[in-house]
Amino acid sequence: MFFTRRRVAQLGALGLLTAATVALTGSPAAAHVTISPSVTTAGSYAVLTLGVPHGCDGSATTKVSIQIPEQIVTVTPTVNPNWTVEKVMADLNPPVKDSHGNEVTQRVAEVVYTARTPLPDDLRDTFELSVKLPDAAGETLAFPSVQTCEQGETPWVQLPAEGQNADELEYPAPKFVLTAQADGDADDASVQPVAQTSTESSDGGTGAVGWIALVLGALGLLAGGLALVRTRRTA
Repeated sequence: MFFTRRRVAQLGALGLLTAATVALTGSPAAAHVTISPSVTTAGSYAVLTLGVPHGCDGSATTKVSIQIPEQIVTVTPTVNPNWTVEKVMADLNPPVKDSHGNEVTQRVAEVVYTARTPLPDDLRDTFELSVKLPDAAGETLAFPSVQTCEQGETPWVQLPAEGQNADELEYPAPKFVLTAQADGDADDASVQPVAQTSTESSDGGTGAVGWIALVLGALGLLAGGLALVRTRRTA
């Protein structure tokens, strides 16, 4: 079942409780679950790679649930041989139009990877999701994720409060910021009139050849005239 607001709040509270426990015991997590987009340009298609670097306090990972932001409607998960994958759908109200003009009434709210064989604590794995990024430059997209293990779970769902440094969070939700579309206009100065330059060179070459031909023709006529005069004198 996809995350409800109540579920996210519960997971967030669990994450804060776990963080407090870790702080007291002095055993912080070695690395975070992260998400790496192939591109961050707003409105573009991208492949998002979610990395799971370790288990839960030494316990092997059995499931990873990834919540999809509401701004993203369609998601195509990549097959991972060691995991089964499920797309959890949610109704769209109101429906939206896709790029082909078709009405879409549901969106992918969550993607769940379940291990065929538990992922050992000392090994890492990645999960790829193909998505179309929303056209909202400057907006942050968060993907709260829950890592379930043979013993316990780790809720990577914490989001920084206003003015809070994200580095202070013990179990931050994977996220990234959408960037603006780059200026794709070509620089007029970089476009060289190659055809015109070639034509000018060709014209110059043709003129020189023409003058040479005229000179050779004149010489030929002169030589012919001299030969004719010699022939008459001999006769």
